[in-house]
Amino acid sequence: MGIGGISPVQLIIILVIVLLIFGTKKLRNLGGDLGGAIKGFKKAVKEKEEGTAEKIEEDSEDDSEEINEPEAVVAEKAEIDKEKP
Repeated sequence: MGIGGISPVQLIIILVIVLLIFGTKKLRNLGGDLGGAIKGFKKAVKEKEEGTAEKIEEDSEDDSEEINEPEAVVAEKAEIDKEKP
């Protein structure tokens, strides 16, 4: 038994019939189109993951700025207090 109950001989016969029906040129084009679609899908998934990671980094940077913000306010108030007579 082969893949899914299909013997290797039956698989070869099916592939030969498909080759005769569609021809090598059409199968080559079909393979190229399928490969391009898979490559585009992988690229989109990778960009989505990188975008998510960048968004998380931006959010964490925004949080750190909010934490540092009170320190800046305190420093400004201290400078203003020094300027007062």
